[in-house]
Amino acid sequence: MGMCLPCFGGAVDDAVDTPDPETRRRQLAEAAEKRQKETAHRGVKNPEAVERKRKKQEEIEKQTMSTSVSSGGGLRWQVG
Repeated sequence: MGMCLPCFGGAVDDAVDTPDPETRRRQLAEAAEKRQKETAHRGVKNPEAVERKRKKQEEIEKQTMSTSVSSGGGLRWQVG
């Protein structure tokens, strides 16, 4: 019974201010993007070279797809 508690009037000053929802959303998006980059480049010594190779491979695939579509797709109907 002899225990004294501090006045609760100062508790408002100790409260943690949370940022507004838009700021919080932006911070979470930035953190998620950073985690994705770290995960994607884990164990890679030169991530820029890997990215260049990936883009070059995508361009080659696009060219292959565009040439196969323009040549009729490789399928022909035979009537007879």
